[in-house]
Amino acid sequence: MNVLESVRISWRNIREHKLRSTLTTLGVIIGVAAVITFVTLGASLQADIVNTVAGGNAATMYVSAESPSQSGIPNFGSSGGQTIFTEHDLGGIRSLEGVEAAVPESGIAASTVAFNNSTVGRQWVVVTSPPYFDVKNQQFVSGGSFRSGKREVVLNRPAARMFSGGNVSVGDNITVTRAVNGEEINATVTGIVEPSDETTLGISSGPTPRIFAPTDPFYQRTVYSPSADRNQRVYGRILVLAGNPGQVDAVQGRVYTYLGEGSDASELKSENYKFKVTTQEELVSQVKRVSDTFTAYISGIALISLIVGAIGIANIMLVSVTERTREIGIMKAVGAQNTDVLQLFLFEAVLLGLFGSALGALVGFGGGYVAAQLIGLPLAFRAEWFGIAVVVGVIVGVLAGLYPAWDASHTNPIDALRYE
Repeated sequence: MNVLESVRISWRNIREHKLRSTLTTLGVIIGVAAVITFVTLGASLQADIVNTVAGGNAATMYVSAESPSQSGIPNFGSSGGQTIFTEHDLGGIRSLEGVEAAVPESGIAASTVAFNNSTVGRQWVVVTSPPYFDVKNQQFVSGGSFRSGKREVVLNRPAARMFSGGNVSVGDNITVTRAVNGEEINATVTGIVEPSDETTLGISSGPTPRIFAPTDPFYQRTVYSPSADRNQRVYGRILVLAGNPGQVDAVQGRVYTYLGEGSDASELKSENYKFKVTTQEELVSQVKRVSDTFTAYISGIALISLIVGAIGIANIMLVSVTERTREIGIMKAVGAQNTDVLQLFLFEAVLLGLFGSALGALVGFGGGYVAAQLIGLPLAFRAEWFGIAVVVGVIVGVLAGLYPAWDASHTNPIDALRYE
């Protein structure tokens, strides 16, 4: 019996049992669809995070002191490391060859922020210096940066819209109440910037309201500077902008050298903390590793459905062998070989797996599209997964149908002809 004839007979048997065949492939459809949906979501999430991280200036670096437990997780926010970088360190890094700008980044907790008789609770105020927005490549919607030494702030667009009393505009005044001592600070809004989504893993439900203020007069945290022999403001992170992207590696090396040899931070940091000078390229690589691990874990859980589908195919093929025992006996009586019978039943199992995986891939891509739209992620398909799904369907069909096909091929023709 040639291959085409085996495929034709297998397809005929599948068509004669439409409902049973559909229910048999349902497990494969669900398994493949779940895997592709999660892979599509993972790819979309990764693309969204990478765009957010890589959207900034390619020449920007982030200087921090991190513990070993933090070293594998990309940190995009202003917290997470030790607060050990003094004004002396900031000046030292600014003076390094190839450094165009260096700005501090820390924060203060606000118990409330009020505007126009409307109050919002628990906000984090990022304290930094005026060039911060150039280093971060954040675009102003209106107005401009604050001035050092002035009670001025900059809001991102979500923060300007978070008050029920109306949207904040440039020139308006807001009142920030410190969480630590209840002090109220009246500040003038000098600018509104576009939001940038930043969280510990780069995952957020939407743009986060952010308030930016100058270190002077908002930030009072100090520490003794061994180099300056007096108390100085101390920060949790320093953002460094190289003169151009081609100088990033050289500047990164110089910053590491300075931190290890002549900085206050080298004396202030804990022994188990290490300096980290992270470039945009390294951030993107860390994001991809975290995202790929997360996607692989979720997809592994979804593979359980695929295993269930394989068991379903094996079960229905055993039932089919039993139902067609007399047919097998007739085929062997007219000259069919064991390989012909094996081929016939194996093709039937492969066809079930193939159709299940192909349909599951389509459902998975559709599910990934719908889920990405609901979450608000940019859609990122991985077309190679359609081919992988088809290959998986064939493999599932082969593995699930191998024993039933072997069992059918070794049926004794005399016993088969007697079977009722």
